[in-house]
Amino acid sequence: MTTETAQTSPERENGPVQEERNDTLNDTSSSSPAADRRRWLALAIVMTAAFMDLVDVTIVNIAIPSMRQDLGASTSAIQWITAGYALAFAAGLITGGRLGDIYGRKRLFLIGIAGFTAASLLCGIAANPTVLVGSRLLQGGMAALMVPQVLAIIHVTFPAHERGKVFGLFGAIVGLGAVSGPMLGALLTEWNILGLEWRPIFLINLPVGIAGAILGRKFITESKAPDALRLDLVGVVLATLALVMLIFPLTQGRENDWPLWGFVLMIAAPFVFAAFIAYERYKTRKDGSPLVELSLFKVKSFAGGIAVQLTFGIATGIFFLVWTLYMQMGLGWSALRAGTTGIPFSIAVSVAAGMSVQKLVPRFGRKVLQGGALTMAAGLLLYIWESDRYGMEIASWQMALPLIVMGAGMGLIVAPLTDTVLSEVPPRHAGSASGLINTTGQMGNALGLGLTSVVYFGSIDDAVPFGPQYVDAFRGALWWVVAVLVLIFAVMFMLPRKSVPMEQREGGPETVA
Repeated sequence: MTTETAQTSPERENGPVQEERNDTLNDTSSSSPAADRRRWLALAIVMTAAFMDLVDVTIVNIAIPSMRQDLGASTSAIQWITAGYALAFAAGLITGGRLGDIYGRKRLFLIGIAGFTAASLLCGIAANPTVLVGSRLLQGGMAALMVPQVLAIIHVTFPAHERGKVFGLFGAIVGLGAVSGPMLGALLTEWNILGLEWRPIFLINLPVGIAGAILGRKFITESKAPDALRLDLVGVVLATLALVMLIFPLTQGRENDWPLWGFVLMIAAPFVFAAFIAYERYKTRKDGSPLVELSLFKVKSFAGGIAVQLTFGIATGIFFLVWTLYMQMGLGWSALRAGTTGIPFSIAVSVAAGMSVQKLVPRFGRKVLQGGALTMAAGLLLYIWESDRYGMEIASWQMALPLIVMGAGMGLIVAPLTDTVLSEVPPRHAGSASGLINTTGQMGNALGLGLTSVVYFGSIDDAVPFGPQYVDAFRGALWWVVAVLVLIFAVMFMLPRKSVPMEQREGGPETVA
């Protein structure tokens, strides 16, 4: 499971102008049986596309060792296979939502799903690591066009009284994608269908994507924002450049013996980011259509929530990659055994998430999220101890307890985090804020994957592809993740003690996208 997967919510993929949607519901919202059937078919199509994206995020990690062995991929290529997708997704997520508002959500959805399907084919037939990394970047970019349209289409297709049920279905799809991704990846890799090894994890998207594009063209009704803002291309370029200048040297630096140009880029990245902020202020004054609504950061709880989201993304980005490599390349386990070992973790996340939202957070507020951070840290410490105690002889059942503890901690955080962060944000900015929250999570994930060069691969000799060094490096990396979680616990003091109920927020629930 990734951060992106766990934190999807009814506001998740809204771009910055998807606030106070006053779009007139189109003819699919009428009560006639044909129209009713049409909008439920549209719902099935966009949810299937969302499921495809969610599974693709979680399915890849489990197949990384097989990819490395088959393609002879370097450690930096391994990082880019995962980080490249997250980086392209993060860079394009807010922009994708804006483009849908301007040019039409159906149009952008169809472009995104067609591009995502084509990129999946390129991933599946990649002959070398360079082609695979490039295809993953394209796949992440196409997902950034497709995913933000999903909830926007739902919003303009269904009347308010039906959206609660629809968003409940969407949450179930999110949970299913999070749990099924690793297992599906393990099964497809283990079965080695037609001798294709890891490639079916991408090729399985082809029939789904083709069907989604064909049916979507027929059953989804077009919609646009009535007063769409202009696209902030300069902001997009500056934000993307700052991210690349930070993540590229982190990922490539180790293999190039940490050259001077890498440090120059990393030092310059904050200045480019500062230029981005300055331009966004100028854009706000000029025409009121910045890529990021900077006034949101005046809300203390939102600024703190963005920091939590970023650091949590870093923690999960590091953990899930090194965990997979530890089991398969360190312990020599098969992809299927590694996938089944993670089942207790997924179940614990789901159970704790339900308890967190329904019972604990309404009563105890932010203490639940802070408890989740400390619980995750405790699970990691237990994992470190068990890995050291049992070494290469550790069994799957012995990992169950630390994974359950970690999963419970994660569930306590990810389910209520978005709503807690949004609780003091004016409803008219809910769309912009939720889009920024999820973009930040993807940024953190990409940054964490880049940092594995320092905290994990830095202690591994590439000439030795398997063995105990991966086990030792795993323990070392977990200490870094523990430190990040302690930092998250401290930053969470910026969150509100208790979330404001939706009906008590400014403007009432109907103004929230």
